[in-house]
Amino acid sequence: MITPAQSFLNKQHIPYQTYEYDCTTRHDFGKFAAAALGEQEARVFKTILLQADSHTFVTCVVPVTGLISLKNTARLLKLKSLDLTTPETAMRITGYVIGGVSPFGQKRRTLTVLDASALNFSEILVSGGRRGLSLGIAPQDLIKSLHAITGDVLEHPHPTA
Repeated sequence: MITPAQSFLNKQHIPYQTYEYDCTTRHDFGKFAAAALGEQEARVFKTILLQADSHTFVTCVVPVTGLISLKNTARLLKLKSLDLTTPETAMRITGYVIGGVSPFGQKRRTLTVLDASALNFSEILVSGGRRGLSLGIAPQDLIKSLHAITGDVLEHPHPTA
């Protein structure tokens, strides 16, 4: 069955690879996908929905190895602040279940941010719109199709003295 994410990419004639696996976890879906597919974690990206206010939502696509910095992301987008949405809000806005939220084919159009580390790869893996399905896509195609902004949106540990 084709997901809304695949339909979105097909309509825009954007090439992608499908990667399927048996999803048997209830948390840390991105790291599970990387392990199940035998992919390096830095190349597998998770989709996180953020909210600036009741009308402004941001889809953030970051490596499963990283922690998103709400402050860095807000600064990049010139927003006052951002918060994580609840799982219920994420499902309502995107139309996807948690663990299967794709940046593509969401019910409601959002601002999209791609962590700059994606540019180190010719292909990254993102959720395909359901648990157990990842799509391999060129980062430049993701940026072009979603009018995504790229930047460093991760937390970085401060060196200890």
